[in-house]
Amino acid sequence: MKILLTGGGTGGHFYPIIAIAAELNEIAKENRLVRPDFFYMSTDPYNEGLLFENNITFVEISSGKIRRHLSPINIFLNFIDLFRIGWGSIIALWKVFIIYPDVVFGKGGYSSFPALFAARILRIPVVIHESDSIPGIVNKWAGKFAERIAVSYPEAAEYFKKAKNDNRVAYTGNPIRKEIEEPLLVGAYKLLGLDPSVETILILGGSQGARFINEIVMDALVEIVKKYQVIHQTGIKNIKVIEETRDVVLHDSQYKDRYKPFDYLNVLNLRMAAGVADLVISRAGSTIFEIASWGKPSIIIPIPEPTAHDQRSNAYAYARSGAAEVIEEKNLSPHVLISEINHILESKEEKEKMAKAAKGFARRDAARLIAEEITSIALSHEK
Repeated sequence: MKILLTGGGTGGHFYPIIAIAAELNEIAKENRLVRPDFFYMSTDPYNEGLLFENNITFVEISSGKIRRHLSPINIFLNFIDLFRIGWGSIIALWKVFIIYPDVVFGKGGYSSFPALFAARILRIPVVIHESDSIPGIVNKWAGKFAERIAVSYPEAAEYFKKAKNDNRVAYTGNPIRKEIEEPLLVGAYKLLGLDPSVETILILGGSQGARFINEIVMDALVEIVKKYQVIHQTGIKNIKVIEETRDVVLHDSQYKDRYKPFDYLNVLNLRMAAGVADLVISRAGSTIFEIASWGKPSIIIPIPEPTAHDQRSNAYAYARSGAAEVIEEKNLSPHVLISEINHILESKEEKEKMAKAAKGFARRDAARLIAEEITSIALSHEK
């Protein structure tokens, strides 16, 4: 059984693919099937270590991006990228033909187009998953011929249904790696250098950090640490500036030890941070689903449009569940941030309500459900 996995070169696409691959291996083991041969086709491997650990062969292709905001420079870049997309699709057609997988799984993003295009031409079954509440261009197109379509938000299903009784579409939630699903509390306070008697705020900006959020946090930091302690994932590129700023703004504060900046949180540190967190502040990418699986109240600050067309809709879709509050960047200030933090953490009832809503939103079986459909289709195609 050969399975080709494809997606854009971001963590939001890559890590769910890893979660699904792990479940595919588990299903094969449980049913005494031959272990699948996995291939990951994209413009870059994103994390070669995880590909190696999961026995996934990387297949490189080129692709381009169509930018929605039509400034003069973007029009020029779109023109150039049309050739990259065309060339990448030709190369992908040949490479997919050589592999000839039993099924192609697409996670979305422009890097997934060449593989999905090749699958369409070669009549190879396709399964796609949409992470956002409003589907991206590639998945909207692939949804016209995909055999199965999984969505993370119920709202996204309506974009794919050809008819009211279209049973190709299923609300599965977003696949999450098992190793980060469960928060870890044992030893967390000691390892992270935190005080168990003080409430903890976890700030996540993704692996690249979120510069705007970082700046607001620095402006509000003196007031925040008077009442709370903070674990702050700043992003690798931002850690030096953050540490220098912290040394200045907290120089005279008796609570300076309550602020813990990290350039990046590995799996163990992330699980521990989730275990001790009373509130999470985050962007509106796939991290939303991790926060939901942890059952934590959150403040979501989406990347504004047109930089990210999907984050605002994701944030409000999640907030409608009652699990989060949304602050848009245009409204974000130190005062607003502090006020919203206090509103949530000073009310036990509010915290419990949001935590319960988060758990209700989480779909921990997402990777399993998708892997089962992929396996079923792959076995049918194999015959």
